[in-house]
Amino acid sequence: MALKRAFFSFDFDEDQNLKHHMVGQMKLPTSPFKGADWSMKEAAPQRHWEREAEARIRRSDVVVVLVGPKTHRAPGVLKEVAMARRLGKPVVQIIGYRNSSPTRVPNAGRLLRWTWDNMTSVLD
Repeated sequence: MALKRAFFSFDFDEDQNLKHHMVGQMKLPTSPFKGADWSMKEAAPQRHWEREAEARIRRSDVVVVLVGPKTHRAPGVLKEVAMARRLGKPVVQIIGYRNSSPTRVPNAGRLLRWTWDNMTSVLD
């Protein structure tokens, strides 16, 4: 079975660690979920970033928004979610921090806790 290609959208200034933890969990031999990280690896100038983000989202199977305290106001996340919707890609939100109740990102799908069961359902 091919790995599901996931584009992880997150607040680049505040929550890079969330993406690194998610990708790390996907690589654990004991992890029940696997995926391929198709998200942006580094900051890029605005015009290049938007073009590259859209190309990566287009090639992804799912967009996973990693939600922290300020994600709902992050301009890059809002643009990535809009791109995903325009391209017809499924979008789901994962709460990034334990015991937090973050504000949902508008139009970004279901808001789920970060559990192995939830990630398995997103990436299966």
